Amino acid sequence: MERYNQVMLYFWLFAGAFGLIAVTYFGIQEGFDQWTYYYIFPGMAILMYFMRRYMMKRMQKHMEFLEEKEKNDAANR
Repeated sequence: MERYNQVMLYFWLFAGAFGLIAVTYFGIQEGFDQWTYYYIFPGMAILMYFMRRYMMKRMQKHMEFLEEKEKNDAANR
């Protein structure tokens, strides 16, 4: 599961970067008045990257907390 999370983390980062470059390129070619609204999609992809990274760090801290709690409970018995 850790490998999947890492792959998806970088998928969202690359999707956001690629989308940003593509929308900017098409905006230059065809005019930004037509392509401005498409910046929402790369923005959402980059937001997903940061949300996933935050949740992965939060889950890691929670797993460490549970392991420490389990060690303390075993030592107190």
